[in-house]
Amino acid sequence: MTANHIEMYGVSKAFVTMGRRHTVFKDLDLKISKGVNLGVIGPNGAGKSTLLKLLAGAETPDSGSVQRYSRMSWPVGFSGTFDRELSGIANARFCARIYNRDPKEVTAFTTDFSGLADFMSWPIKVYSAGMRARFAFALSMAIDFECLLIDEVLGVGDADFRAKCATALDERRRTSDIILVSHNLKDIIRLCDRVMILGGKTPIISDDVIKTVKRYNLALTGDLEESDA
Repeated sequence: MTANHIEMYGVSKAFVTMGRRHTVFKDLDLKISKGVNLGVIGPNGAGKSTLLKLLAGAETPDSGSVQRYSRMSWPVGFSGTFDRELSGIANARFCARIYNRDPKEVTAFTTDFSGLADFMSWPIKVYSAGMRARFAFALSMAIDFECLLIDEVLGVGDADFRAKCATALDERRRTSDIILVSHNLKDIIRLCDRVMILGGKTPIISDDVIKTVKRYNLALTGDLEESDA
């Protein structure tokens, strides 16, 4: 049995923007191991969010294959995950049924954790970006995924909600791995034991997270204090 969550072979993906074709990945081969928390960093447009969508199956490659061996979450923070016409309650119940969980339990947990009790009967399309992120994170915590895909969502909400997210994620890491896309390099250092940098011809992958993140940040800004590690 494979010891990987995901195996990608020869994956290429491009988009047409403003009349120009932008290639995000070309012939990408990648294996993401079980038992490893992976942080993904890189400049805007490097393909970080696209990578998560490919891993989750929310996007399909133009060519190549993506093979999944774990129960992956949707990209938490990606608003396209849910049916925007349906309410928060309907979306929570739908996801619960897909993953063979009790709809009442999942809905109750999501409502309590997100703090959106007054809005759960509202359609997702009227939620603010922050509300959608709170809902997505809470719902992901209600389901026992083997690998959580998290896209720039840990800074959502007020200080109390961010602390709640950090505590929940620390607890979940005992049983689930995470793949975290974030511009917050402190979160990458705190939560991950392997880092991948996108934006070059091929990804750079390192198990020395602190050194790699510091070099990356120094190249960008020259500012990551020793005490931050």
